[in-house]
Amino acid sequence: MSEEYGLGKLTKCAGLRPCRAACEPAPSKNYNTQGAYGQDRKYLATTLDCEVTCGGGSMASKDPGGFLQQLRQIAGRMSSGPRGSGVGVKLLIGAGALAYGVKESMYTVEGGQRAIIFNRIGGMEMNTVLSEGLHFRMPWFQYPIIYDIRARPRKISSLTGSKDLQMVNIGLRVLSRPVASNLPFLYQHLGTDYDERVLPSIVNEVLKSVVAKFNASQLITQRAQVSLLIRRELIERAKDFNIILDDVAITELSFSREYTAAVEAKQVAQQEAQRAQFYVEKAKQDQKQKIIQAEGEAQAAKMLGEAVSKNPGYLKLRRIRAAQNIAKTVASSQNKVYLNADSLVMNLQDDSFNKLSLGK
Repeated sequence: MSEEYGLGKLTKCAGLRPCRAACEPAPSKNYNTQGAYGQDRKYLATTLDCEVTCGGGSMASKDPGGFLQQLRQIAGRMSSGPRGSGVGVKLLIGAGALAYGVKESMYTVEGGQRAIIFNRIGGMEMNTVLSEGLHFRMPWFQYPIIYDIRARPRKISSLTGSKDLQMVNIGLRVLSRPVASNLPFLYQHLGTDYDERVLPSIVNEVLKSVVAKFNASQLITQRAQVSLLIRRELIERAKDFNIILDDVAITELSFSREYTAAVEAKQVAQQEAQRAQFYVEKAKQDQKQKIIQAEGEAQAAKMLGEAVSKNPGYLKLRRIRAAQNIAKTVASSQNKVYLNADSLVMNLQDDSFNKLSLGK
């Protein structure tokens, strides 16, 4: 800023010819502007007054380019502020730039993640895989690519055919993660969405090849064997793409409506056949039981006849047992009954009982 020009002094205009005494500001005009930029405003007013008075006309009409340049210089001086403020602004800008540079040069790799570095000049750094923690980089020239190496679940369904040409809808859940040591190669060939690009294709391929080896009924009865075979082939296929499969499990196994209805009808028919067979076996057993029972009764009758013919006292023994049973029943009854002992076969002292024989 030029030297201060006040009332009663000759005015020197920046970059302009010296002015006469008439360039002094008139007493009626107030150029003592208060504020932080009072001197610049007073200088501006004095300069413009000198231009009008000393030049005998408008400076813009003689040299428009010089006039615009002077206005730019004056505006720059007005916006410069007090002395020392420019240094503070520069220091503030420098500190902000330094903080931004430090922030951009550091990054953190969280737990369960790995980072690889891409260099804008040399490309991918194939031998660099960074573990968890704080790391540094060159801003703009290098930037990290973060991979999550924890196992992630994914469910994939496939409609395929069995060995007996039955359509089977099978669902598979896999837990996959990348090989941490081969992340640069994985990024170059598959990118960060490697599971989206690889797993659906290889899972469908393996499912179709394995299911085609079994009948529809074997897929149900030999499910553990089918799951083991699918797991083994999938792990081998995933190794070609630097992917590790921690677990493979069959979550869904369903058939078409027609096949399901046919299986149910077959099961019902088998149950009916088994029930009819059970009835036949039961009838045979009942028949055998009756035959054996009749043979037993005939044999008992024959033995009874032989016993009576050989010893007539057998009838007396049977009569005594019958009398004991009748007497026990009458004695335990609460009713008072008076009957003839002969009619109840209880007269054991009669002569007829002693003379009882087979012929009489």
